[in-house]
Amino acid sequence: MRKVMTGNYASAYGAKAARAQVIAAYPITPQTSIVEKLADFVASGELDAKFIPVESEHSAMAACVSASIGGARTYTATSSHGLTLMHEVLIWASSARQPVVMTNVSRAMAPPWSVWADHMDSVAQRDTGWLQFFCESNQEVLDTIVMAYKVGESRDVMLPAMIIEDAFILSHTSEPVDVPEQDAVDSFLPGFDPDIKLEIGKPMGFGSLVKPDQYMEFRYKAMLAMTRARTRIAEVEREFEEAFGRGYGGLLDEYRCEDADAVLVIAGSAAGTARHVVDELRSRGLRVGMARLRTFRPFPHDEFRALAKRIPGIAVLDRSYTYGASGAFYTEIRGSVGPEEDVAVMKNYIAGLGGRDITPKAIERVFEDILSLKSQSQVPQEPEWIGMKGMEGRMR
Repeated sequence: MRKVMTGNYASAYGAKAARAQVIAAYPITPQTSIVEKLADFVASGELDAKFIPVESEHSAMAACVSASIGGARTYTATSSHGLTLMHEVLIWASSARQPVVMTNVSRAMAPPWSVWADHMDSVAQRDTGWLQFFCESNQEVLDTIVMAYKVGESRDVMLPAMIIEDAFILSHTSEPVDVPEQDAVDSFLPGFDPDIKLEIGKPMGFGSLVKPDQYMEFRYKAMLAMTRARTRIAEVEREFEEAFGRGYGGLLDEYRCEDADAVLVIAGSAAGTARHVVDELRSRGLRVGMARLRTFRPFPHDEFRALAKRIPGIAVLDRSYTYGASGAFYTEIRGSVGPEEDVAVMKNYIAGLGGRDITPKAIERVFEDILSLKSQSQVPQEPEWIGMKGMEGRMR
């Protein structure tokens, strides 16, 4: 069934298709229409689930974790300050190995107040132990929710997953979306039946105190699960493509990178603009490509190492800034690639904060800049901020 819908409705339809059993939520702009739609599904009987309206995002995640411990498939959605309010319980979810799935409508943090697209809220949760999927389109939002359940609920993974859609650019923009038949989703995604769960008559401790001679092993096992998720994501996407005819490039979605002299690394909805620019520059004879960072956790270390060995120039565009040496994406890519002298010239660019447009012209100038750099010694240590108003700098 093909329907025209927003990214938020795509999230709701994804949770419905996955047969989420417990939905706990608190409203926040621009996420609210996701849980409103799910509340309609539950009220009408279209979705057999328990909908729990709570008093805060912290409580929403606590309810999802608790229901997951009881063996229920759980879902929630949030944005920006709601996500950061959840921070404590996000770590609890991953450390307790509960495969909650959540949509985060990625939005700038205040002050000053902004309700527009920015990846700072999502990037700030990179160390919580959640799988993180950055989506380019509304279709990808729906499909990734279904796949995320299958990945996260895998016996050798058992980790929560965050599906990230850019505020307003996806959340409130309508696109044609193929809603898969329920029978097909049921065949692809079996019911959630964890090995360990809270059951009447079977007393267990969940999240109990452990001493120093045990704690590190818990973290080590979670690390191994995140590592295994890399392989599992690729496997599940292949299965999904066979069943539904759509794929998204695995952990790192490469576009026209085979013979490229320069590649732009980007995440989220701006990848659509970058594809257009790549095609335009190719028509002028410039060999450029795009690598869309689809999963920030687990991070595609191997894919970036391989990319840097065969591409002369890599521009990394971050839609957040974390007050470190560079943007978060660039820092991780640089760390993956290593200091070898025979790898690509790399430069970091900061753009699109607070919903500022990442225009074709800005992306074109990024390509021009990275193509002009012939050695690592020419690359400034600090990232370049694109599109600043009234500020000095080469790029405006």
